[in-house]
Amino acid sequence: MATDTRTRILDASAALLARQGYNATGVKQIVTEAKAPFGSVYHHFPGGKQEIGAAAVVISGKLYEQLIPAVFDNTPDLPTGVRWFFNGAAQHLVETDFADACPIATVALETASTSEQMREACAAVFNSWIAAGSEMQQTRGGLSPESARRLTIAMIAALEGAFVLARAQRSVEPLEVAGELVAEAAEREQSLGQRAVSRAPASDETSG
Repeated sequence: MATDTRTRILDASAALLARQGYNATGVKQIVTEAKAPFGSVYHHFPGGKQEIGAAAVVISGKLYEQLIPAVFDNTPDLPTGVRWFFNGAAQHLVETDFADACPIATVALETASTSEQMREACAAVFNSWIAAGSEMQQTRGGLSPESARRLTIAMIAALEGAFVLARAQRSVEPLEVAGELVAEAAEREQSLGQRAVSRAPASDETSG
């Protein structure tokens, strides 16, 4: 039962952070949404709102990270995967009436300069996404570790920036434009990698 209560508190917190951000989310609202006794919050999270928020950010980050293999493992190539990834984000934004974008970026913008605990939680999530995306782009796209990391950072940065524009404009055009540009960058990185491999001298195993 205690675990169920803790889980409900975190689930409610994650949903509220995604919809309205950190500053607009209060402990009383979390308790109400979670249908939990008020005292249970400080029993499970003695650090209060910041501890709840940091834990909710980590959980949300892990859930969002699962989208990387869910999308890219089912695509024929890396650029197509990028396009599908951004198209899926656009579709989700429309389905939620432009209310549910990325909770991590929203919280990071609000708290990076005011709460070290929250900043560290957001940074940990972004670092985990970069690592997962880089590994995927090496295995699926054949990119070098350096190219894979660079392209992953560009993809995440483009996605988060496009979310901001899309929500403000209530239009998915920013996500469509950003997705296409990142897909084109993926094509270039793959092409450069393939040319580098073709130019590399073959080893002569029979020499010596």
